[in-house]
Amino acid sequence: MYLSRFLSIHALWVTVSSVMQPYPLVWGHYDVCKTQIYTEEGKVWDYMACQPESTDMTKYLKVKLDPPDITCGDPPESFCAMGNPYMCNNECDASTPELAHPPELMFDFEGRHPSTFWQSATWKEYPKPLQVNITLSWSKTIELTDNIVITFESGRPDQMILEKSLDYGRTWQPYQYYATDCLDAFHMDPKSVKDLSQHTVLEIICTEEYSTGYTTNSKIIHFEIKDRFAFFAGPRLRNMASLYGQLDTTKKLRDFFTVTDLRIRLLRPAVGEIFVDELHLARYFYAISDIKVRGRCKCNLHATVCVYDNSKLTCECEHNTTGPDCGKCKKNYQGRPWSPGSYLPIPKGTANTCIPSISSIGNCECFGHSNRCSYIDLLNTVICVSCKHNTRGQHCELCRLGYFRNASAQLDDENVCIECYCNPLGSIHDRCNGSGFCECKTGTTGPKCDECLPGNSWHYGCQPNVCDNELLHCQNGGTCHNNVRCLCPAAYTGILCEKLRCEEAGSCGSDSSQGAPPQGSLALLLLLLLLTALLGTASPLLF
Repeated sequence: MYLSRFLSIHALWVTVSSVMQPYPLVWGHYDVCKTQIYTEEGKVWDYMACQPESTDMTKYLKVKLDPPDITCGDPPESFCAMGNPYMCNNECDASTPELAHPPELMFDFEGRHPSTFWQSATWKEYPKPLQVNITLSWSKTIELTDNIVITFESGRPDQMILEKSLDYGRTWQPYQYYATDCLDAFHMDPKSVKDLSQHTVLEIICTEEYSTGYTTNSKIIHFEIKDRFAFFAGPRLRNMASLYGQLDTTKKLRDFFTVTDLRIRLLRPAVGEIFVDELHLARYFYAISDIKVRGRCKCNLHATVCVYDNSKLTCECEHNTTGPDCGKCKKNYQGRPWSPGSYLPIPKGTANTCIPSISSIGNCECFGHSNRCSYIDLLNTVICVSCKHNTRGQHCELCRLGYFRNASAQLDDENVCIECYCNPLGSIHDRCNGSGFCECKTGTTGPKCDECLPGNSWHYGCQPNVCDNELLHCQNGGTCHNNVRCLCPAAYTGILCEKLRCEEAGSCGSDSSQGAPPQGSLALLLLLLLLTALLGTASPLLF
């Protein structure tokens, strides 16, 4: 019994799935979710899990400096060129646009010639540490998809920490340490990302790769997201499906690439020497010309679009979810605990759609045609029970056999399904298509199969014409009756009265003509009549 019930439910699920394609966003199928990815052929759509497109996230951030008055120019001051400590005629003046270096110039897109940058005050209070915290906030959870790149206009700092927050800046944890001497600065052995593996990809390292040198090519610092992706996706990230699978199965891997805030902690400016030149402190400062952060809104695989409105990023949630990150089920859809979407099984993934609560399930999911629903845990879905108003289907969204959809009625209308009224004699069965047309037998036509095609006549259904008054004439004086048979004279038979009846009995003479009886037979008949008369008169004498 249970196997039969399961097979029936499974068959219903397959049927519903095939007919529900016009409503993918309502029911949350992953096959309509698409993400733009970059390949050797260019930008293409990847139909996997629902997630917004990767983009430049610096367009949406807010920046905060600590201490807040650390930017140069108030009051105006002079600073020395990095390459020549004796050229100290450069000036920073916050009141003059051409000489100002405010924080927003870390992210400007157009820029001024030759370059634009933010700059801190100089290290004029040495030996007190010159330290700056630069906090980048989105007020939204984002997922990093490419390297974080920081370009310094000054030399790269001797000591720096990149930190992340997952709770909007309430707590922080290190992402990576940078130093000219990791052991001296942070009591850590120096490493590079290339020294890591799949098993150690979450390790926090200190690197010395980006903290020495003062040439043009030595001004950039990376946090290598792609190199970590490559441990799972392979060189050049050709196997992204493998990475997506690992994001679901490797503990804390997805959180490693997730942030709400980033913080750049500048701990010691580029000195370039063992000792600080106290006579030329104006040569020591921080200056950043560009910061690149590429990622996407985290929507827990429940949205493909993230909108920026009123200085706020918000996911446009699908799968009956809601919240800035699609992190909870909508009201009346808490039929089971909320769960993020999954990349598995590859390539379609699992949407983990929120299902209606039992108390509201009838009105929300059954279009008012049922008050009872059942959650099928094996199929991870809800099925309406006892659909009324001649409806059927998982959500009472289809019509029963023998009924078709009323195009002028809404899905929640009691008259949404109209009876087919197929003629039982002319149609193959009582079902019709979505337009109300029945499937007709041979020779029959009409929406309800109650009309005959030419060459056919209605006789308990459409039957092919045997005779008519135009092409198929009855022969030998026969007459056509209702186009289905010829009424023949007594001497003739056959469909069109084309045969002599005596021919079937084998009693026709060779000289017979026009059906007249043979001459010999007529004489014999007369002789018999005469003999009968004589015997009747003479009977007293003979007996």
